[in-house]
Amino acid sequence: MSQKSIFTRRVALTLLGGAAVVPLGLKAFGAEGEGARLAKVFQDSDEEQLRLVPQSATSRGDFRYVDQFGDLITDDYQRAFEAYARRDLARISGIARSKLSAVEQLEYDVFKYQTEFAIHAYETGAAQTNTQDFALDHLNGPHIGFPQFMSAQGSFPYRTAGDYESALKMHEGFVVFLERARTYMARGIQRGNVHPRIVAERIIGQLRDALAAGVDGSPLLTPTANFPAAVAPDDRVRLTAAFRQSIETRVLPALQTLLAFFERDYLPATRTGVPGLAALPKGPALYAYFLELFTTTRLGAEEIHATGLAEVSRITGEMERVKAKVGFDGTLPAFFSYLKADPRFKFATREIYLARFQAIWNRVRPLLPQYFSKLPTLPFEIRPVPPEFESSAAGAYYIGGTPDGSRPGVFYANTSNLPTRTSPIMTALFLHEAQPGHHFQGARAMQDETLPAFLRFLWNSGYVEGWALYCERLGIEMGIYDDPYQYFGMLDMEMFRATRLVIDTGLHAKGWSRDQAIDYMAAHTSLDRETIVLEVDRYIVTPGQATSYKVGEIVIRKLRAQAEKALGSRFDLRAFHEQVLNTGSIPLHVLEDKIGRWIAGGGG
Repeated sequence: MSQKSIFTRRVALTLLGGAAVVPLGLKAFGAEGEGARLAKVFQDSDEEQLRLVPQSATSRGDFRYVDQFGDLITDDYQRAFEAYARRDLARISGIARSKLSAVEQLEYDVFKYQTEFAIHAYETGAAQTNTQDFALDHLNGPHIGFPQFMSAQGSFPYRTAGDYESALKMHEGFVVFLERARTYMARGIQRGNVHPRIVAERIIGQLRDALAAGVDGSPLLTPTANFPAAVAPDDRVRLTAAFRQSIETRVLPALQTLLAFFERDYLPATRTGVPGLAALPKGPALYAYFLELFTTTRLGAEEIHATGLAEVSRITGEMERVKAKVGFDGTLPAFFSYLKADPRFKFATREIYLARFQAIWNRVRPLLPQYFSKLPTLPFEIRPVPPEFESSAAGAYYIGGTPDGSRPGVFYANTSNLPTRTSPIMTALFLHEAQPGHHFQGARAMQDETLPAFLRFLWNSGYVEGWALYCERLGIEMGIYDDPYQYFGMLDMEMFRATRLVIDTGLHAKGWSRDQAIDYMAAHTSLDRETIVLEVDRYIVTPGQATSYKVGEIVIRKLRAQAEKALGSRFDLRAFHEQVLNTGSIPLHVLEDKIGRWIAGGGG
């Protein structure tokens, strides 16, 4: 999973992954016709989005709003965002789609769909419920993302003394947001929109940990450990003192106040029964919103659940065949235990563990030109998760760079708790998070200045996660699963995503209990129970997102199968991949239409 948004996933338009300083690339506004009008709509919309969500600008290297945290939550902000979407819809509806080129029509369709979906979310109240009543949870929200964003290894630019001054203003904005989040979550209690008790307990634990770390242990202080040369010695002393004072007198008291709210007011109001959305007043409608938000399809919960069951059955059969191939005489659960316990699948040091990922990259890199006609040039690095984030971070994740390459894309591997890190899944994990998965796809889109900004940096989960999961299985064709244990690891990762279809819909549409979801994943994957518990709690607070991986991968593989059948000997895999990649992270239904037209045109 790529960590894109530093504040919250809950903005109805999923445009928070960052964007470009040059929004329209090669399209000139001086040109005549509907195409030029369309380009102007895109540019104006992007400018407004950056103003409303200033941290998205900073994330992508546009520093005009570098000292602004942004509102992101109040009723006034909600109204402003809805009005912004309605203006965009009115403007694009006035453009004659039939007079646009084929590429422009695709851009039109994506933009119009995203805008209409945002408006629908506000009309139904789904966006407001999501961003206000559930402003924070244990995986999403500034109390987690902001310290990472503002740390020495985060996306915030620490180049000059002025940047450090801007960071202090961001601290102030962070405090204001936390106060507002408390207000709106208190209102959520009155509406009956509250988290399950386990989620509140996890948030309380996080806040206690942050407070226990104090000033010296705060990630917000890390930028003062190594100042850039441009910051004068006197400024270093002054700014270090200012950062310490800001953390001590602003940030920590705000976290303490938030903690008191969760302990005193929120925890007693939490739900203790069914943990999914089915238990909320408007749960079914809210879940339908999330499923479309994350899959960009109109697939219903029942269909997704049935697909998950079918995929679990199929993958189980493949696992049994691999188990037999390596000569293991026992059940699949016993084989899972063997893979987790045998010393040959473990690592003596963190350095050896990281070196294994580097070895995978060294093997993958020369193979990429055989499968892709155009490669990204954005720098790419493999790094360990910073120590201050190890305890709460996933096993691995990706954070994108900037279009100009001044900040590379980074694959972060969690080297903590090393006995739990085993080798079989490492190849699939790298293919998903790094190359040719998230980094490859994200960098390709980001660096394509012929695309409008919203396509260069749009983060449609169904497309992005579907592509990354597709890349895991692409490793079979690339020949890098010659070790049967790595191949089994790929199947194990795929099974993990298949069970998500069953569990996510089970929790939010079928009234499953938390224990029921945990037991189902434990029966079908090699994950240890502690990890499974964390995963299930993730699905509880991020409804629908976990379905996007398999839904997206199935769509891409289906489209490839259609192209192979229709084109026969004319099918070119590199050309197919280019068609999937060259218009950015588009909704899955738009991708289906695009590939259909490409097939009808002969696949050229």
